[in-house]
This record gives sequence, C-alpha cells and structure tokens, in this order.
Amino acid sequence: MATTQDFKNGLCLEFNGELYSIFEFQHVKPGKGPAFVRTKLKNLKTGKVIPNTFTAGVKIDIARVERRPYQFLYKEEGGYNFMHSETFEQLLINESIINAPQFLKEGQNVEITVHADTETPLQCELPPFVEMLITYTEPGEKGNTATNAMKEATVETGALIRVPLFINEGERIKVDTRTGVYSERVKSA
Repeated sequence: MATTQDFKNGLCLEFNGELYSIFEFQHVKPGKGPAFVRTKLKNLKTGKVIPNTFTAGVKIDIARVERRPYQFLYKEEGGYNFMHSETFEQLLINESIINAPQFLKEGQNVEITVHADTETPLQCELPPFVEMLITYTEPGEKGNTATNAMKEATVETGALIRVPLFINEGERIKVDTRTGVYSERVKSA
C-alpha cells in the first residue's frame, strides 16, 4: 500500500478494478479544507485518460509492472509474435496494445509493459523513431519547394505517410512512431 505522497508520473496503480498509469498530477493545498491531489490517469488497456481527485494521504494499491525487451518476429491471424531478448520466450499479443503497428518490421526491438503479478501484456511501445525505406512515391517536380509541400509515400511495411517533395524511392527516412509523421532523411554512410 502507498499513499498520495508516493505519486509520480508513470506510476501504475489499481483503481476501480482497472490498471491506470499516472499521466499528470498536482498537489493542491487550498486555504480552506483538506489538501488533495488532482490527477490525470491513463487506462493501460484502453488508453483513455480520465481526471480524478484523491484526498491527500489516502491509501492506493500500486500495481507492479515491468518493461521487458522483446524483438518482433512475425504477424499471424491471431496477433503479433514477439521473442524476449534475454530468455527467448515467445509471446503473442493483440494489435490493439501496440502503439504503432503499421511501423513494425521483422527483427525490430520493442519494449512490452507486463503486469508482473498476472504476466499479462499491457502495452507494446516501439522506439520513438524508426528508420524506414521508401518503397514507392511519385517523383518530385523541380521548383515546387517554395512551400512545405508534402506528398504520399509508401514505406517498407506498407504504411502510407506524408513526406517532403525531395524524398525519392529507395531513400531511408526516420519516422516518429508516436505521431506517424516524417522526421528526417537518413544520411547514407
């Protein structure tokens, strides 16, 4: 058992029979009445963020979660197969808990958050940026670069993203997995 004094961003707790992560919190000491803690909690299963206020000093149940390194193997009908990087155990997870499944490619390293008591996978997070190969895009026209003009491009995983006009087929780019937006062109070594 813990109290509201132990709150910090990212702390996982059991609340109303579900697992939540503290997204944001603020201790408030009004001039009148008892102190309280205003929080925003993110549901680890649905991703929904809810506001909640706790009275200062109230006891809460902390959930034990672990972030484990996994490597993506392949996709099948039932979900996505991953292998633990240290124990080589395989795990099948549903697409709904992966933060950017459209950018997953074979051999990619990810972190899977697991509820330690029940061994249930809760979230699968790709690295913030991934390198992708452009497999198809229309050629850019010279002189169209006065503004931040963008065009559609298909990457090696089949995902469609918008890239600047100067990006051509066969080039490698960095994509932000949190937003799905083009970040930069990767310079060839």
